Amino acid sequence: MNEVGVGTRVLNFLVDTILIFILSFIFYKWWTFYVKFWNYKYFPFYMFFHATIFVYYTIFETIFNRTPGKWLSLSKVRNAAGGRAAWYQVVVRSLIRVTLIYPFFIPILGRPLHDALSKTRVVEA
Repeated sequence: MNEVGVGTRVLNFLVDTILIFILSFIFYKWWTFYVKFWNYKYFPFYMFFHATIFVYYTIFETIFNRTPGKWLSLSKVRNAAGGRAAWYQVVVRSLIRVTLIYPFFIPILGRPLHDALSKTRVVEA
């Protein structure tokens, strides 16, 4: 079980963030149509972005152990023993990602905060 390096993590982050931004922008525009014509409650874009982050990572990592960014870089999520990550570990990973401070812990912990707290690893597929 070889852990991936920082470069692979950056590639995963960029690909997934671009896809998350596109999805959240589509949901935001769809919702603002209903706000304008049906007087639904308005929500700012960042709420759609954070919700999309949580749902995107939870669905992909629970079902496939990978996101599209991880498919591109040939990596996957595993627990500390090398097995499939449990659903609650994936939920913890996704919740910590919403804070957007998780990459700043790489110099301190040697891995992102979401890996350290959920006791998971990103390894080569």
